[in-house]
Amino acid sequence: MVAGPQILSAIFLATSENWRRNCTAFILGASLSITLVITVAYVLGIEAIQAGTSNTTLGVIILIVLLFAMVNTYQTRHEAKPPEWIGKLGTATPRFSFRLGFLLLGFFPTNLLTSVAVGSYLAATDTPWVDALPFVFLTLFVLALPALVLLAFGERAEAILPRARNWMTTNAWIVNEVVLVFFIGLSLSNLLA
Repeated sequence: MVAGPQILSAIFLATSENWRRNCTAFILGASLSITLVITVAYVLGIEAIQAGTSNTTLGVIILIVLLFAMVNTYQTRHEAKPPEWIGKLGTATPRFSFRLGFLLLGFFPTNLLTSVAVGSYLAATDTPWVDALPFVFLTLFVLALPALVLLAFGERAEAILPRARNWMTTNAWIVNEVVLVFFIGLSLSNLLA
């Protein structure tokens, strides 16, 4: 969920001029959109089940979406570059940061697929919606890590964050693949159960 431009944005915002407000706005936007997408997927999944779609059918659809995301991530791993707008983050405003968090975490293709998979999985397994909250909180915690590191370590963190950004730029596809494999495993275990 947070590999690639998501964590890079969080790192850039943590080192921006108005970093406290920018990071807060970014995380608020992200929390709103992630929760919204999961909720919509959950409600649509529940309605599909009530309309007669079997849990197995829904599980297969989720699995296909996740496999597509995994193949796409692997195929585009060498093409992935930080977007041009990332250079604007050093002078970002809280309004821009909120909008970025909302759009990037809710509607970036891999994030959209992941959130839909979470909501659909909960619906398909007849699990309460509140069981999505640990996923949401963990995602937000990881997004908040650059700001938390900056709060905890001050100037020393300013040297660490650019190195972390560079590593993520180079290896983001690996992190995405690990997350997708985890969700594919969950989906398969549900289908085979």
